[in-house]
Amino acid sequence: MAVEGVGARVLVVGSGGIGGVVAASIYEPVQALGGQVMALSTNATIADAVRSHGMRLTGIDGARSVPCPCVLALSPDDGPFDWVLLATQPPHVEEAARKALPWLGAQGAMVCFQNGLCEERIARIAGPERVVGAVVGWGATMPEPGVYERTAAGGFTLGRTDGRDDPRLARLASILEAVGPVALTSNLAGARWSKLAINCAISTLGTLGGERLGTLMTSLTVRRLALRIMTEVVRVARAEGVALEKVSGTLDLDWIALTEAEERSAGSPSLFTKHAMLLAVGARYRRMRSSMLSAIERGREPAVDFLNGEVVERGARHGVATPVNAEAQRMVHAIARGELTSSRETIYAFAERVGVR
Repeated sequence: MAVEGVGARVLVVGSGGIGGVVAASIYEPVQALGGQVMALSTNATIADAVRSHGMRLTGIDGARSVPCPCVLALSPDDGPFDWVLLATQPPHVEEAARKALPWLGAQGAMVCFQNGLCEERIARIAGPERVVGAVVGWGATMPEPGVYERTAAGGFTLGRTDGRDDPRLARLASILEAVGPVALTSNLAGARWSKLAINCAISTLGTLGGERLGTLMTSLTVRRLALRIMTEVVRVARAEGVALEKVSGTLDLDWIALTEAEERSAGSPSLFTKHAMLLAVGARYRRMRSSMLSAIERGREPAVDFLNGEVVERGARHGVATPVNAEAQRMVHAIARGELTSSRETIYAFAERVGVR
């Protein structure tokens, strides 16, 4: 295993918004230190676009093209890799891990960038000692094949599911710092569940509403739905025995979850403060668009079962009611089947069905 990124061999699996930005951002720093970065995609159109024009970055970090190789399949000569960065959508991560596993070095690790709780799934494939979690604190989208728009700044939180120290984490951090600041945690579960609460609200409401986050969060109805969704997630996390971590060091999910009094109240000083916090989140990530909606638009399976569905399943296991997440899951699948469209009307229909005004 390379030291401080020197000579590191990195495979980025998945060339959508997150994978494209990661691969393009780390390519030159890793190459300069004698290492190698390669992207693996299942989409021939994306691979062709990257071969023709490079990975074209745009958005908040400016515009440039990076000559990172993007292939549709690996050859026996391509491995072994020190790091396999799994940047697919959650429904495809297990298949991606199985296909990449033969190319993972003996001391290497797979890194889960997915929202949700995918580390447990990948540990069953690669082994728990060969899995690292990376909570992504920024946003990106792919407006066209091979073009990657970074929509929000931020970095990563890295850790192991068992909370143990691992010298590999510092080496991975030195690579990913080309993308954004990196923090190490001994409480990956706490960071994961906090991010899950946000994604269950933001990504799913973005799919139902079809608009970017900044626009959505100006709606009082959307903010009320977001608070109800996140409250259910927090209650399930507590039932799981998870100590939630603050997101980006500031957003406290334990605090933002509604109390029973707030659920019954039409308005209170504490509710006003929580709505103000959501408005601030919407302003900070105003350009962020739901990756789940993008997946549906490309004819792919939405990740809702790995987000809201995970909460519903674990809530049932612990006897914690999750009706808002359950209805959100149902409606996202209806959009994926073409039975509903992403619109404000769909958001308001969702609010009506779960009793949110």
